[in-house]
Amino acid sequence: MLMALFTVYLIVAFHLEAKKFSELQLPYFDGNWRNAWQSAVAYLPYMIKNAFEPSPLQDFCIADPSNSVLKFLKNVTFRAAMVNGLACKDPKIAEATDFFFTGLHIMGNTSNKVGSKVTPANVAQIPGLNTLGISIARIDYAPWGLNPPHTHPRASEILTVLEGTLYVGFVTSNPENRLISKVLQKGDVFVFPMGLVHFQRNVGYGNAVALAALSSQNPGVITIANAVFGSKQAISSDVLAKAFQVEKNTVDSLQAQFVLPKM
Repeated sequence: MLMALFTVYLIVAFHLEAKKFSELQLPYFDGNWRNAWQSAVAYLPYMIKNAFEPSPLQDFCIADPSNSVLKFLKNVTFRAAMVNGLACKDPKIAEATDFFFTGLHIMGNTSNKVGSKVTPANVAQIPGLNTLGISIARIDYAPWGLNPPHTHPRASEILTVLEGTLYVGFVTSNPENRLISKVLQKGDVFVFPMGLVHFQRNVGYGNAVALAALSSQNPGVITIANAVFGSKQAISSDVLAKAFQVEKNTVDSLQAQFVLPKM
């Protein structure tokens, strides 16, 4: 049954892209399952090779998390496949609101332990960004506030200071682990390469604001301290003590800072 379903999938994909790949000269389904399977297997390497396309292949693909594909095979409903993104909304019902977000003019609440607030505008807020490979965020900093060391696993970032003075930097990968940093003033721009640990700190006495553009509609974020000391489930304190070359009770104290209070 799985082989039959897989064959159907490949045949459908082949029919949808028959014009594009006509040079392959693979036969259409003629009712012979043996021939269909042989054609599907022959076509598979070409599909895999073209599974990643860095450029959009349509005008837009509005994210539709509720989308489902119904296949009436033994009354089984299959969720739409998520291939490096979210399923697309029917473009015929696209609306301006699919490409719109408001809120980056509003100051973020920096009353927290680190003194900063990120207001994102990515595919979660703007469905029309799906597959387009861009997003933006506003970052607010209280005086001496910090956007703590973090990474974006799927994006490079270009930061523009709108107000205030920021000390920013990133660390290169092993084995050099070299800190590259600079103090930025209003109007200055700085780039953080994809995946590298980076940070910003407000070194002025007033509030600071920056705008960050990122090269993914879903850049992701891994805050180092939260990931290492606040993971669910907790990383063994013995592991962290050895990794950071500190006493176990020091690790226990750090992990305690990230335990959420019981409600």
